[in-house]
Amino acid sequence: MLFDLRGRGRRRTIQVIYLGLAVVLGGGLILFGVGTGGGGGGLLNAFNPSGSTSVGKGYVSQATKTAEKETKLDPTSPSAWASLTQAHYVDAGQGFDSSTNSYTAAGKADLEAAASAWQHYLKLTKSPDPTLARLMGEAYQDLGDYTQEANAWEIAADASPKVASYWEYVALAAYLGKDTDLGNLAAAKALNLTPKAQRTALKAQFTEAKTEATSTTTTATTTT
Repeated sequence: MLFDLRGRGRRRTIQVIYLGLAVVLGGGLILFGVGTGGGGGGLLNAFNPSGSTSVGKGYVSQATKTAEKETKLDPTSPSAWASLTQAHYVDAGQGFDSSTNSYTAAGKADLEAAASAWQHYLKLTKSPDPTLARLMGEAYQDLGDYTQEANAWEIAADASPKVASYWEYVALAAYLGKDTDLGNLAAAKALNLTPKAQRTALKAQFTEAKTEATSTTTTATTTT
């Protein structure tokens, strides 16, 4: 399946990223400059003034509690929301089942919480962090939100325009999200940056993705 073609190699990479981020976050969220300390409450408290809880999961790291506290203290701080995005993403690793290579319901709840924080972060910054964008590209893929996945990978690709794989991910996600214009544009960039010996295989992958998206759209139109 197309999804599997995209996921196998990247899944191993993301598991390594989980470990590295956990170390960073455990050290006080140094990457984003968020202070240490306690703090409670869930992500929904940050959005909901009534103070209702929670995300519906069993694992909440200290890093997440700290980031949530920071978003309450300064809800207009991009770095606070970036830290919360990253913290929820790392928490999701606790709900990753390596035997099925997928997330549990709790893990997906963390990814959804990360996605909510990410969207809030995007509203507050004109220069999104490309590293965080790459993580959210992975998160949105696992959530099946291909439009947002393409958007996240496009941020990463714009920051590193010579990296063919980023444009590849934009193209595949865009096709799955039924945005053929973006898919075609990103595919062309990816192919141009890919060694000639590998272009045939990559082009076939793009064709498969585009065909699948087109056939799905046609079927849906015919049904209605």
